[in-house]
Amino acid sequence: MNLVVRRPAVAGQFYAGTEKALRSQIEWCFKHELGPGEVPEPADKPLENLLALVCPHAGYMYSGPVASHAYARLAREGRPDVVVILGPNHTGYGRPVAVSASKAWRTPLGDVEVDTELAEAIANKAEIAALDDEAHIFEHSIEVQLPFLQFLYGRAFRVVPICMMFQDLKTSTELGEAMASAVSETGLSTLLIASTDLTHYEPHDVAVRKDSEVVKAVEALDVSALYKAVEELPVSMCGYGPVAAVMVASLRLGAKKGELLKYATSGDITGDKRAVVGYASMAITR
Repeated sequence: MNLVVRRPAVAGQFYAGTEKALRSQIEWCFKHELGPGEVPEPADKPLENLLALVCPHAGYMYSGPVASHAYARLAREGRPDVVVILGPNHTGYGRPVAVSASKAWRTPLGDVEVDTELAEAIANKAEIAALDDEAHIFEHSIEVQLPFLQFLYGRAFRVVPICMMFQDLKTSTELGEAMASAVSETGLSTLLIASTDLTHYEPHDVAVRKDSEVVKAVEALDVSALYKAVEELPVSMCGYGPVAAVMVASLRLGAKKGELLKYATSGDITGDKRAVVGYASMAITR
């Protein structure tokens, strides 16, 4: 299934449904006590050292302040030409690894153009991947990243959305290597984003303990350690495949380290710490 414009699935649910309210909500995220404290002004330069971000994807009232740390860091680093966004498939629809075939994605802040050339290159280089929009129709994990990017850069960037149903090590490695190869051939300032929440519905202290092992793995750019934590602790993070694929691609593109920007749980927002979801913003740099 191929769509010309992929319409928003969760506007008015995960984030505000009108432009004015959404801009106000994003400002609230940046200024929140768990956020960076101020609305950033993007540096007018191409990205140099920043290769990738890890961002949460819950409703903005829960994870928006944590997510805003990643976007504040991005703003300080510069302006990407293209943003490749990987998210897990929560719906079960579509291909195992679905690269969006749409021409644009729409939010209340307007339309974002898809870099169809890069999308096709990634789909062609990764045998497991295919151009497919069915996986994206109702999926929220990628969509919720777009308003933050639009808030910072307007229409001055393109996206490549990739939805992962298969998240095993082989799939993530194949996709990561394909992304690195395709991105390196473009010569464009490109950012990778892995969209994931961490532990789901466990007590706050348990979530913090388990999620710290995921954070350590990303800081060390150790893909094997990430899978070990997810499988053995276990950690109920929904997007370990996207994180692993982005780590693989970043390493191929010269990454040297991962960095935790902010960690919190839904309990830090609501005050109810009996059963929380963990959120982390992280950066991967040369």
